[in-house]
Amino acid sequence: MSDPAVDASRPGAVPASPAGLALDRLADHLATHRPELAGPLRAQLIAGGKSNLTYLLRLGDREVVLRRPPLGHVLATAHDMAREFRVISALAPTEVPVPGALLLCTDPEVIGAPFYLMERMPGEVFRTRAQTDPLGDERRRALAMAMMDTLAALHSVDPTSVGLADFGRPEGYLARQVRRWAGQLDRSRSRPLPGIDELRDLLAATAPEGANAGRIVHGDYRLDNLLASADPVAVHAVLDWEMATLGDPLADLGLLLTYWDVLGGSDTAAGNPVADGLGPRAGFPTGSELIDRYAGRSDVDVGPLHWHVALGCFKLAVICEGIHYRHTLGQTLGEGFDRIGEMVAPLVAHGLTAARER
Repeated sequence: MSDPAVDASRPGAVPASPAGLALDRLADHLATHRPELAGPLRAQLIAGGKSNLTYLLRLGDREVVLRRPPLGHVLATAHDMAREFRVISALAPTEVPVPGALLLCTDPEVIGAPFYLMERMPGEVFRTRAQTDPLGDERRRALAMAMMDTLAALHSVDPTSVGLADFGRPEGYLARQVRRWAGQLDRSRSRPLPGIDELRDLLAATAPEGANAGRIVHGDYRLDNLLASADPVAVHAVLDWEMATLGDPLADLGLLLTYWDVLGGSDTAAGNPVADGLGPRAGFPTGSELIDRYAGRSDVDVGPLHWHVALGCFKLAVICEGIHYRHTLGQTLGEGFDRIGEMVAPLVAHGLTAARER
């Protein structure tokens, strides 16, 4: 999912910019605010449409990454560039691997939306079976366990020690998550969605207190939000912090299990850009093995996770419906988005089953 690189060398005429990026204004902004990054500028879309748009910028001999919100229909409070920039800046001195934060611009007039720049990190985003099948069982297992070790490291960071004491409101986090995603659902409805309102109501009526509240929560933690290597196995950076906050780490585990076992264990995921390379179906360990690994490296009481899996199903169903809606409006960049809408119904069905567990 990429566009051909385009050149914005200065001075002189600037060629057409890639979708979602005004290269001429970006070059001017860098010349004023980060002159060491100014100079011949080339840009390439490297991930687009499902979430924030990500571009590789070539600034002479240097490569950096730019992140901006998706085009068109953007849900309120989502895709917060300042939030992403703040959390990766705060986590830089910790054991959690993050890209170096370079520049934040909240002025939408520069490229058409707020954005930030970060260092380009080594590694690969493992997203598809074409990438994960050649790894073999041993390296797939090692990669999955490294993913869980990294999540345990994140949840062990004291927010106050890294300047994130006010990064969220831990009290009532889980009930607030239900309300937030219910609101996002209402802003993304474009077709009948049987069962989703019942799932919302069940979650709202049974939200636990959240005994682990107050940890840094990623909000969308999964294998393909990591930059990793398989030889040797290592996690080089955690990406996509747009939904990070202070809350209950079990929400991260529940959503991870949703990706891993619900989607990654189902034929629904075959060829789908959200979960094709994840989970047992792709030859990785089961979700219960991942939770065991996490529990052995964290002081978080994992307890029963069925409610958190139900929340993960609801949240991911709403996200997929939002992507489906943007796709119907022609506002996604890349391939595979015609199938995202198919994932909503099985997510709702599994969420209802999990929410009814006792």
